[in-house]
Amino acid sequence: MAQKSISGNLKLAEKIRARRKELHLTIEEAAKKAGLGTKTWCRYEAGESIRWDKCKGVCKALNWLKLPAEEQEENAIDLENERRHEAWSKYLETEYGVVAALSFSIGSDILLDYIQQDLGELAKQPRGTHIGQLGTSFLESLLPEQFLMNYDYDFLYLMKTELIRFREHAKWGHKIIAHSVLQEIILVLVEKESEFLIESYENLELDAGWEEWAYDVLEDADIEMFLYSDSYLSADDSYHFSHWTERQFYCDED
Repeated sequence: MAQKSISGNLKLAEKIRARRKELHLTIEEAAKKAGLGTKTWCRYEAGESIRWDKCKGVCKALNWLKLPAEEQEENAIDLENERRHEAWSKYLETEYGVVAALSFSIGSDILLDYIQQDLGELAKQPRGTHIGQLGTSFLESLLPEQFLMNYDYDFLYLMKTELIRFREHAKWGHKIIAHSVLQEIILVLVEKESEFLIESYENLELDAGWEEWAYDVLEDADIEMFLYSDSYLSADDSYHFSHWTERQFYCDED
């Protein structure tokens, strides 16, 4: 899938810079909130193009719901072209609709990119470094906070292989199913990271609740209850980090 972007323009750059100063943020602070490098943020304030999948982070850092509308160019999607994406899932399209399949292909692209960038940074650090110790991490704000110090190079590499396995299943039309907590997390993050782009496509008709497809696949929202709340999980809880790779769900299915 070709990455869409907002063409660089000085008016938008000035609004980004002014909003950052209004919030009393340094460039380093704004970039960290956005999950970006400081050089990337500086390019945005200089008027360079912003990839659509990075807009979510910029808006998060600046407390905007979306970038100023008057500066955005029309953003459309070519579904026939997207159906040729290497991670397009005919299974998701059949079971949950075309938007679910599009969400998976877009979101898995973005999540894979985030994992690879954090892996690249961890590879420069001593063994055992976790993503919370990086200057900028794309995944720190996405993964459950309680287990932050476990997210090291080995874990991210495992996460990458699981995501690639899902993409292979999608490519060959296989059923998308999560057997482990880690696989559940991946599917939920894939959906969430696709939302900004999906909702930006002006020619895409969205049904209410389209974003629930990942929970429909999982058949519950336990992951939100146990991992993305203020709950503390003890080691004997099935959603504790020590159990994330265990096959716990739908073990009688492929």
